[in-house]
This record gives sequence, C-alpha cells and structure tokens, in this order.
Amino acid sequence: MTALWRIFRLILREQPTALWRGAALSCVVLLMGAALLGLSGWFITAAAAAGLAGMGAVFDVFRPSAMVRFLALGRAAARYGERVLTHDATLRALESLRVRLLAGLVVAPYPRMLRIRGAQALNRLTADIDVLDGVALRLVLPVMAGLMTQALVFAVIWALIGGAVALWILAGYVLGGAVIFVQATRKTARLSRRAEAAAQAFRSRLIDLIRGRRDLAVQGRLLAQSDFALEADRRRRALQGQQDHAERLTGAALQMLGTLIAGGTLWLGITMVQAGNLAPSLAALGFFTTLALAETIAPLRRAASDLGRMAEAARRVSRDIAVPLPTTAPAAATGGPLQIQAVALQRPLSKIPVLNGLSFEARSGEAVALTGPSGSGKSTLLLSIAGLHPVAAGRITLDGLPISDWDEPSLRSVVALLPQRSALMSGTVADTLRLAAPNSDDETLWQVLEAVQLVEVLQARAGLNTAIGAGGEGLSGGEARRLVLARVLLRRPQVLLLDEPTEGLDEATARAVLAGMRRFLPDAAVVIAAHRLVEASFADRTVSLI
Repeated sequence: MTALWRIFRLILREQPTALWRGAALSCVVLLMGAALLGLSGWFITAAAAAGLAGMGAVFDVFRPSAMVRFLALGRAAARYGERVLTHDATLRALESLRVRLLAGLVVAPYPRMLRIRGAQALNRLTADIDVLDGVALRLVLPVMAGLMTQALVFAVIWALIGGAVALWILAGYVLGGAVIFVQATRKTARLSRRAEAAAQAFRSRLIDLIRGRRDLAVQGRLLAQSDFALEADRRRRALQGQQDHAERLTGAALQMLGTLIAGGTLWLGITMVQAGNLAPSLAALGFFTTLALAETIAPLRRAASDLGRMAEAARRVSRDIAVPLPTTAPAAATGGPLQIQAVALQRPLSKIPVLNGLSFEARSGEAVALTGPSGSGKSTLLLSIAGLHPVAAGRITLDGLPISDWDEPSLRSVVALLPQRSALMSGTVADTLRLAAPNSDDETLWQVLEAVQLVEVLQARAGLNTAIGAGGEGLSGGEARRLVLARVLLRRPQVLLLDEPTEGLDEATARAVLAGMRRFLPDAAVVIAAHRLVEASFADRTVSLI
C-alpha cells in the first residue's frame, strides 16, 4: 500500500487542481443521486398521501418536480465534468510518470540494467503505467467521495428521520463495505498479481518471438517458441477467468449488502410510521436514499479486483522511477589524468574477485590497452571507470575527483563507454548519429564516418539517409560496430572507454579505424579492453591484468 500511496501522491502532485475538482464533482454526483432518489420517493409518497386526504388540489407539485429535473440534469452534467477532469488529469499524470520511469531506467545502476530485458522495460512503460490509472480513478477518489457522501447523508438523515436510521445506513455501508472489500482482496489480490504476471510473461514471450523470428526459424525453434507464447496466453486467460469470477462474487456481495441495508431501513421506517413518530413521506425518503447510496460502494468491486495488480505495478514503477539528480556538480573537466589507484573489483552480481591492487593512469592524448585472457576483468574495469560498477577497494579518480563523487550529467559529458554490445534502433544513419549529438551538421557526421571508414559504404547506398532496422538490420556486424563507434566519438569525451572496438573487422580496416579515431579525438585519454593484437599495438602502453 505504501507504493500505491506514493503513486497517488505523484499523480496528485502533477495535476492537483483537476483532481481536486474531479473529487468534488464525484461527491456532487453521489449527493445529487441520493437527493434525486430520496426526493422522488418523498414526492410520490407525499402526493399520494395528499390525494388520500383530499388535499391534492392544494399540494405543491411544481417545486418538487422542478427540483427533480434540476437534480437529474445537474447529476448528468456533474458526472460528465467529473469524468473529463479526472480522466484528463490522470492521463496527463501518467504521461509524466512514463517520462520519469524511462529516465529512471536510463540512469539505473548497471547491474539493474543487466536484469531488465527489452520486453520487460517495454512492459514497465506500457502495461504497468496503464494499470496505474486505476489508483486514482477506481480506488482513491471513489473511496474518498463515497466516505464524504456517507458522512453528509448521515447528518441529513439524522436531522430529518432519526439517529437509528442514520446509524444503520452509515454502519451498514461503511463497515459492511469494508468487510466485503477486505475479504475480497484476500483472494483477488493474489489472483490479479498472478494474472498480471502471466500477462507480462505472454507479452515478453510474444515480443521475443517477433524479434527473434528469423534466428528461431534458422534454428528450427519457431514453432516451439510459438507454442511457448501460446502456453503463457492460455495461463493468462485461465487466471483472468478466475479473477472475473471472484469479481462477480464481490459484486453480488455488495448488491446483497445494499439490499439488506435498504430492507432494514424500510423496516425501521415502517416501525416508526406505525408508532406515529415519522411521516410516511419521510420514511420513503430514507428508503429511496438508502437505495441510491449503494452507488457509493459499487466501485469497491473493481477496486478489489484490480488492487493486487495495481499494488504490484506500483511497487515496480516506484522502484524504477527517476529520483531528482543532485543539483551540485563538480567543476568542468580540465584535462587532468584518469588514475586507477590500488583498485580491487568483483564481478557484477557476484562476490567473486577479479582484480586486486591494480594501479595505472591515462593522460590526455594517451591510449592504454588492457590485456589479459577472457574473464580477467577488462570489461568490469571499464564499467567501473564509467561509474557503472562499484569498486571493492581502492579508488578511481578523474581530475583528482573520485568517479563516485561526480554527478551523472557531468560524468557523462566527459566519459564515454563503448561496451561489447550496443543498441541500434530503427531509423536512418543520421538519426542514429544525432542521438549522441543532436545539433551536429551533415559535415560533422561525414567527418566521423570518415574516421570509422564508413564513407564509401554509405555513399554506395543513400548516404546519411541510409535506413537501418532494429538492432542494426541492414548492416553487417563490422559496419554496425563502426557506426556505434562513430556515435560514441560524436560525444567528444575527455575519456574514451572501448571494449572490443574492432570486433568483426579485418586487420587493415581495424588499423584504419583506430587511426581515424585518434585523428578525430587527438586529446582524449583512451582505455581499450584489447582482445586483438591490432588493438594492443595501437596503444601507447599496455597494462596486463593477469
């Protein structure tokens, strides 16, 4: 519930005026509904009593009938306004939540990033945020409006009819509704969480099936993966059916509660009328008002059904949502050295040590190659220099300031990392490059493409307008690698970290690319996780991690 409350506070903070107006209109709708039905019952009963008493000719039918029309039209208008205000405010707030969630995923700790697959991140941004629209619309606002309406009607019924009827209505709806809601959520919360987990699994498997359909077909696993996704869909449908059944039972219980309270109110009214303590028209007013108040507990049916999935989605979103970045930043980089001082490292998601007591420095314009067998910690060290992996001992400094003390924007402005696996999205070559430097002109883009030896390849196609698919589809492995390297070079970092920068390239092309990189960034300190001799020979010196 803490996560749910946090999400509601975020929504309220984004759209406070619209939500408070919508909440007020929700109360108006419920109060007008209770007044409309109660007045109608009083009007019919009073008119009948006047007719039986021979006073029908002098009974004022105009003002009550006008009030009935006013309440009916006013209730419709208030309902329309409430829907417009609350839904518009919620959708705008969810838009902001999506942006903050995406920002949180972007700056999440590197081990956390490793655990978030593409389909899972997409589910966070779509399914989880969509579920959270019910926090305000189906949970908090209806419950608040229902309680306020019950309190106001309690005061009116107490004044017009009596304390016994008022207490019966209030206790019946509030306590009875609470008991049904709690009992329902004990079952539906678990079911809704399982149903949502099954839906998430189905989406992930379907996305994996679509994205990997070619590789799956080549491996003869396309039908197996399809059956795998269909199995998740069958499980999702089965759980959804169980959840719908539990929701219908909750709705039936709430309807029975409303009928029981209305019956009790009718019995109390008849008893008071027979005792001469109450007019029949006021007894009718209490009975019909009680029927109308069933609307205050009707939203509990949907709220109980969705509470589990809303709580689970709120927990995940609250964990990943962006927090405000520090407002203080270190001074701009002055070209000081990158220093590795007695650093010890452990593997990501593990306590197994890979490095211990490593020290070296990389100055401006110098290239340092890290050598050693696979698993010796080269990639992990690059992650630590980039501030994406903590050091177990020692420290890493840039310009004399520990990497951990740099704020995120300043660090990213001076340090850039090319990991072993980089993402390419659908678009043109120009779009891909301008992700790193949005204001770059075409001349600059051609310069960086010349540095990575891609000019001839792209001029033979559509130049900067050459289209590429998701994951670099349409490019060879070496071409995709060089395009990613060009994107990193456009950041013009002070410290450039490269992990297997010449993967997929022949030796001559690899030498040309490394030389072009140095021409493009002559003053950058370059640290390379060298897996090939051509990379080690490019460096000014090597550091062995054995």
